[in-house]
Amino acid sequence: MEQVRVKLANGIELDVVDVGPRDAPVLIFLHGFPDSHRTWRHQIAHLSDRYRCIAPDQRGYRGSSKPVGVENYTPDKLIGDIFLLAAELGVGKFTIVGHDWGGAIAWGVAIMGQGTGRVTRAVIMNAPHPTIFPKLLYTNRQQRAASQYFRVFRDPASDALVEQFGLGGVLLKAFGEMPENPKMDPAERAALMEDYSNREASIAMLNWYRASPMEVLDMDAPYEIPAGWTPPALPRLTIPTLVVWAMDDIALPAANLDGLDEVIADLTLVKVPACGHFVQWEAPDAVNAALDAFLIRTDHG
Repeated sequence: MEQVRVKLANGIELDVVDVGPRDAPVLIFLHGFPDSHRTWRHQIAHLSDRYRCIAPDQRGYRGSSKPVGVENYTPDKLIGDIFLLAAELGVGKFTIVGHDWGGAIAWGVAIMGQGTGRVTRAVIMNAPHPTIFPKLLYTNRQQRAASQYFRVFRDPASDALVEQFGLGGVLLKAFGEMPENPKMDPAERAALMEDYSNREASIAMLNWYRASPMEVLDMDAPYEIPAGWTPPALPRLTIPTLVVWAMDDIALPAANLDGLDEVIADLTLVKVPACGHFVQWEAPDAVNAALDAFLIRTDHG
């Protein structure tokens, strides 16, 4: 997928895939960690004859800008990049699609953009809602255990591992020896390994975690909401929203689905069984079918 270089009004430059008819409805795809625009290859190939598909390598990833400092990776800046990208490309209204960290940013883009009419629909894949996830980190043992890697990523000592081994060294420390995913194409795996060797990008990727407000306590801390803590004061999502969830995701258990109907007024939930975290390429047929049904039903808006 050919990319173009887009300079945003804030000075950040992003490498962006921008394909499909210019007069068609716009879909903006946001990848997660430790990924790139290519995670959406199956969806863009499937949809780009009917939709304008825009997929950036987000701030800190691959060839896109990598500003130094954790403060440059706070969620408000990452969300702002997407609105600035849409403006730079002449896009007024769009559907936001996100997975993993890209899904976390997509929640914010959807919540902020629904009131202005700029964001008309949202599609979230295996990314926890910003009011549900922090509660689970405090109260749910399975989610806290699955999120202990946050603590490794945030540890300044991990920077030395990056300098010596690239991002792969930190992933090995956080997750241990992991078998290769048989659903990943060998060429895609090789491309990711090359991306992981980029030391500057690796630190930038970790900064997404270091700038996040989510608190991940150790496993011995009490499983209760801390005194005085309140969830983020976010409005209910009112635009049509599709949530696709791979049910064998070891990082994000299905408890993240509990309560979604309370924070989303127009929710379509599609569960994908026997599938791991990277649902968009592990189960592309199921994801594309869910996208087709949702987009056709809501295209009138």
